[in-house]
Amino acid sequence: MRFKAFIHVQHLLGTGHVVRATGIGKALAAKGVDITLASGNKIPPTLDTGPLKIVELPACKSPDAAFKRLVTLDGQDIDDKWKSDRVNASIQAFEADEFDLVLTETYPFGRRQLGFELTPLLEHAKAKVRPPLIATSIRDILVRKKELWKEEWMADQALKYYDRVLIHADPDFIQLADSFPFAERVDHLVRYTGYVGGDTRPEAKGADGDDEIVISCGGGAVAESLLSAALDARPLCRRAEDAVWRVLIGHDVSDDAFAIYEKSATDGVIVERARRDFPDLLKRARLSVSQAGYNTVLDILIAGVPAVFVPFAQENETEQTQRAEALARHGRAIVAPETGLTPERLAAAIDDALALPRSHHQVLLGGADKSADILIKDLETRNA
Repeated sequence: MRFKAFIHVQHLLGTGHVVRATGIGKALAAKGVDITLASGNKIPPTLDTGPLKIVELPACKSPDAAFKRLVTLDGQDIDDKWKSDRVNASIQAFEADEFDLVLTETYPFGRRQLGFELTPLLEHAKAKVRPPLIATSIRDILVRKKELWKEEWMADQALKYYDRVLIHADPDFIQLADSFPFAERVDHLVRYTGYVGGDTRPEAKGADGDDEIVISCGGGAVAESLLSAALDARPLCRRAEDAVWRVLIGHDVSDDAFAIYEKSATDGVIVERARRDFPDLLKRARLSVSQAGYNTVLDILIAGVPAVFVPFAQENETEQTQRAEALARHGRAIVAPETGLTPERLAAAIDDALALPRSHHQVLLGGADKSADILIKDLETRNA
């Protein structure tokens, strides 16, 4: 029997969510599942979606790190008509085929502001004569909420609608209970998959990356403090002032802002756009300097390169800080808080990190393939 899956993903600032969803979709497709990926934001140009059928929903994003508002890509606040159009587009995409599986990325363990869309979609799916298997895909660390009732709501929604909760982490390293107080309630739904990512990427050309300090910022939408400090930190370092510093700026940074960063580069500093060969650059590098997003941290773990993390921690964001501190506890990184970051503080953190050894620890990978195997087994069991 050839299964069909509907994946819903919404990235608001960074690109990690759509990267993971695409990776799982491609793994399912490689095992014979037909995949429709419904994306609520523009898919980044560096992401290869392969055989997936892409449905572009009316697009939105967060205008800032507060994640309290949704706006269109041109910055307009969404209204009731936009919400209605979005709900209709999602349900229309779901009704375009007879799907055996619905996979929501993050929701209900985040993206609660999309409840206006996803609750009707889930209700619609559950009401079918032959309801699909419903699963959610979540990363290693959840953002803690100030109000406990919001986290209890997540557990309630999972128990009401979901058949499976996939956690893309190494359980020997990080577990759901580390960032979710109601983990025990949903434990029977949970399967750990290992980290999603680490796919084969192009090799870097020539000597690019060799013994360099590689500074990266993911999409770059919330990395101004890191980039500004990094561009002035090189001459302040004792252990890295002799190295080439390669600053990679994501595609969420405007061309005008990129041009300013480019002009700010001093001797020994290269400023360029984010590259698909980033993982290979890390394998060659002396040190990585970055935020602590899921995909970047995974690439660093695979490369074994020492790291400095400047975790994104504006507003109520806790996820990157928790992830960075976990790696620091394992002797893999130095954490330089974003608040009060200066070139001097970043340079000191870089010097400290360069005293760390390279790591040969094998983190649990293959999360996309393992996710596909778990979901296909669930589908086969349901249809037996």
